[in-house]
Amino acid sequence: MPFGLGWPELTIILIIVLVIFGASRVPEIGRALGKGIREFRGSVSEVKEGVEGKAADPAPASGEQEKAESTSDKPSS
Repeated sequence: MPFGLGWPELTIILIIVLVIFGASRVPEIGRALGKGIREFRGSVSEVKEGVEGKAADPAPASGEQEKAESTSDKPSS
């Protein structure tokens, strides 16, 4: 079991959740928790893909880099 929790501990936690929130709210809480976990995993995978994609891209050619630097050095009008 995760975090060293066994069945007795999980049963006690479930009973406490049922007492605090009631049987009608538990499915709503589970849905919201599942949705949050899915969104978090999606965000992590997007960031991971972005980092891996940037690491795989070759460095820009020196001419492109100098052009980018020269345009950023000009003061705004």
